[in-house]
Amino acid sequence: MPMNRSEVMVVTGASAGVGRAAVRAFAREGASIGLIARGREGLEATAKEVEAEGGRALTLPLDVAEADAVEAAAKEVEAAFGPIDVWINNAMASVFAPFAEISAEEFRRVTEVTYLGVVYGTMAALRRMRPRDRGTIVQVGSALAYRAIPLQSAYCGAKHGIKGFTESVRCELLHDRSSVRITMVQMPALNTPQFDWVLSRLPNKPQPVPPIYQPEVAAEAIVWAAHHDRPEVWVGGSTVATLVANRVAPKLLDHYLGRTGVKSQQTEQPADPNRPFNLWEPVEGDHGAHGGFDHRAHPRSLRRWASMHRGWLALAGAAGAMFAAARRGHR
Repeated sequence: MPMNRSEVMVVTGASAGVGRAAVRAFAREGASIGLIARGREGLEATAKEVEAEGGRALTLPLDVAEADAVEAAAKEVEAAFGPIDVWINNAMASVFAPFAEISAEEFRRVTEVTYLGVVYGTMAALRRMRPRDRGTIVQVGSALAYRAIPLQSAYCGAKHGIKGFTESVRCELLHDRSSVRITMVQMPALNTPQFDWVLSRLPNKPQPVPPIYQPEVAAEAIVWAAHHDRPEVWVGGSTVATLVANRVAPKLLDHYLGRTGVKSQQTEQPADPNRPFNLWEPVEGDHGAHGGFDHRAHPRSLRRWASMHRGWLALAGAAGAMFAAARRGHR
């Protein structure tokens, strides 16, 4: 459904990357947005962009791994703007390293931010949306929610967990005949700043596994998912190819990723062992939406367009089949 009034939204991980791109897209619609992230400088810069687009912004510097802080933020948003219409769970953390080189504390931290951050955000949203019987929750997922890769065991485990959690909650909402919707957008590799600040123990600089898409591709899909009744949206041809291959030949894909998955997540440039990382504390500054791969990133996704327009594609396919049948009948 299109926006017919100024919607009230919450976006976690709002200060950079996909969250920043999504905030910009919602701001162009005149939304009032609660901005959640840890870094104050990034949040303040994001708020200025929202206001420049005609929207309203509330900066909420907090850690999504703290349930009480997330709940308090939800109260603050509603006190400032009114009932929350859409909640976007996007915050994440990762460690790029073989599992044997990740500490228990680091693994727990990734899980708390990436998985429990989604759980706590969903809890806060549903406490408000269920009594009103309206609202939408969008989980920003990944192809890695279906198919894990090496060097990101904690992150992949969290994304798998989000998928199972979301499906369970959706079933409960359907049982209750609730009008509240919950959806998950499965993303491809994206050109975001996370590769500049992620904790990495790799010898070379980390990179997204090609093909790489711009964060605006993800943002457009998030905006679309927030206003259409679709349980899941797949973004990027690589997402589709990965999910299909995993379904058809998972063992073969294990061996393929075992051979290629380590090298494909690194550039040819040596890593800087002294660079800051954001697992425990934010890397301050305004990092924007884009990472360092603009020269390699695709600005659009035909697969996303197809997912968003599948009704029209079905009609076109049916019409084509009817036309082909009619031609055969005249032969």
